[in-house]
Amino acid sequence: MHVKENLLTESIPFHKKDIWLHVVSVKYLDNYQLKLMFNNGIEGTVDLEQELYGEIFEPLKDKRLFQKVFLTSRTIEWPNGADFAPEFLFEIALDKKSVSKSDL
Repeated sequence: MHVKENLLTESIPFHKKDIWLHVVSVKYLDNYQLKLMFNNGIEGTVDLEQELYGEIFEPLKDKRLFQKVFLTSRTIEWPNGADFAPEFLFEIALDKKSVSKSDL
C-alpha cells in the first residue's frame, strides 16, 4: 500500500516508519504563541489563539493559565488537562512557515 506524501511526512528528516512525533521542548513566547521543538529536530512557533474553543480549551483564553503549559511524555498539556496532538502542532508550525529553515 502506498502512503500519499504530505507536508508532515515530507519534512521529517529520517525514515518515517521509525518515528512517532513528539514535542521535546516548549517555551511560552507571547499571547498564545509557543516555541516548540519536535523529536525530528524541527523547531517552530505555533499560535494557538484560534484553537482555543470548546469546553476543555476555553479556559486557556486566560493567559495566566495558558502560560502554565508543560511538557508531557509526547506533547504539551495544561493543568486543566487540555492538550494538543503533536502532529496537529507540527502542521500548525508548518502552515505558519515558522519552522527553522535550516532543519528542513
